Amino acid sequence: MELFENIITWGIPIILAVTLHEAAHGYAALRYGDDTALRAGRLSMNPIKHIDLFGTILMPLFLFMSGAPFLFGYAKPVPVNFARLRRPRQDMVVVALAGPLTNVFLAFLSALLIHLVAWFPEVLQPLLMKMLGVSILMNCVLAIL
Repeated sequence: MELFENIITWGIPIILAVTLHEAAHGYAALRYGDDTALRAGRLSMNPIKHIDLFGTILMPLFLFMSGAPFLFGYAKPVPVNFARLRRPRQDMVVVALAGPLTNVFLAFLSALLIHLVAWFPEVLQPLLMKMLGVSILMNCVLAIL
């Protein structure tokens, strides 16, 4: 049961944080003139589109199996061709900041949602609190990295 709880409380926030982070880069690029991610089929909220075999699956699995004190992984970056942006020098800054700013927003949203946990059934409250705490932590880490 503890493994299932950890998968839910860590997995859902991480999948949302990474997927929305990468999608934000692609949507920002599209907004400023680069449709590379769209043409590559990577402008998606589908987490499967952002999985990197090594960075998303093998490396975290290896760290977990080896008993490492931390887990690390990464998603497949959304392709962006900065030369296709309307004003490359200015727009590349917006595209680069779109992912971290999305994570800041998600951390803030998670902090707000903590105040609604009391309205849920008592049996779900610890799970929701842990999930929202993980969401705040992971989104802050992703915003910084």
